[in-house]
Amino acid sequence: MKRRPSLAPRKVQPRGSGFKSLAHERGDDPLGHLLMARYVDAHCEWLAVTGYAEDTVRTRRRALRTFVAWAHERGLTDPREITKPILERYQRHLYYYRKEDGSPLVPGTQVNLLRALKTFFKWATRENHILYNPASELDTPRVHRRLPRHILTVAEVAAILNEAHGADAASLRDRALLELLYSTGLRRKEAANLTRGSIDFIRQVVFVKEGKGGRDRVVPLGSRAAAWLEKYLYEARPQLTVHDATALFVTDYGDPISGPYVATRVKRAMALAGIERPGAAHLLRHACATHMLEGGADIRFIQALLGHANLNTTEIYTHVSIEQLKIIHAATHPARLQRRQATPAQPDGASPRLPDSNAAQALLEVLDDEADQDADPSR
Repeated sequence: MKRRPSLAPRKVQPRGSGFKSLAHERGDDPLGHLLMARYVDAHCEWLAVTGYAEDTVRTRRRALRTFVAWAHERGLTDPREITKPILERYQRHLYYYRKEDGSPLVPGTQVNLLRALKTFFKWATRENHILYNPASELDTPRVHRRLPRHILTVAEVAAILNEAHGADAASLRDRALLELLYSTGLRRKEAANLTRGSIDFIRQVVFVKEGKGGRDRVVPLGSRAAAWLEKYLYEARPQLTVHDATALFVTDYGDPISGPYVATRVKRAMALAGIERPGAAHLLRHACATHMLEGGADIRFIQALLGHANLNTTEIYTHVSIEQLKIIHAATHPARLQRRQATPAQPDGASPRLPDSNAAQALLEVLDDEADQDADPSR
């Protein structure tokens, strides 16, 4: 057996968690000296070096630290001590765990926590830190299909957008941001990372750089959203103190906006409109997809717009050109300056058709799963 290299303990930054058992992550790290915790640090470093996204590395670290805390409470501090029965005990612990409000962990959360363990032990085995992989045959919970829980109607979206109606710089910024989210279906972090060069007003497209999964994509920008963005850039943004000349959206203090900041602006508009729904920015992303589906958009175009490389429940993804996507967007998205009397010509002369119900449901289920991830306050 290859001799296991020594892993010197490193200072790790504390990160919060919804688990009571992770209270140790607030303040000094009492688990940092444990051998398993040091292997977790080495594994997360490997994830970062091999190209995993920063959010993914952070989520995996938290999931693994949850297991380290659970194992430490039972006197297990060395990865070599972990067996499949122990992992099955941990799986049962996750199933019976109850949060402070008494609710259980949703199956998706349980799966994510266990998948992090499967990846970790696979890495540890391949690197010869342990002799065998105890998680190789661990079965993860089945995540049942579900319909989306909260869908905004076109009227509700209009009410939210209309709440940013002032003529001051902040109101114009918020209206442009809301219109952009609804028109493009961008994730909140993708919208926060946009630069002034991300918008092409001539072609009316948005360049999304390094979206989820590190993938770039180009999405159509509706005519109404483009008009509000131009108004914001020429009338409002110069009035704001700008500390970053490249950022598209800035706060009242001139700093580039963040993902959580996007969520607060959406929640504010929802509250003013009297609409109570769990979630924020993702509701507009969900509404964008749902309303285009109802308008007859092909599921493939919705996938391309939202940046889904594939859907686990379907295998219908095909490459779609930006020009085709713009045509479908203009024909099916309800937010445009003027409603056309005639539907624009479709690619290959085809008319809009209702999407396959199974594929449409699969898409909406994926969006709902994304909403659970979007609720993570650290993102």
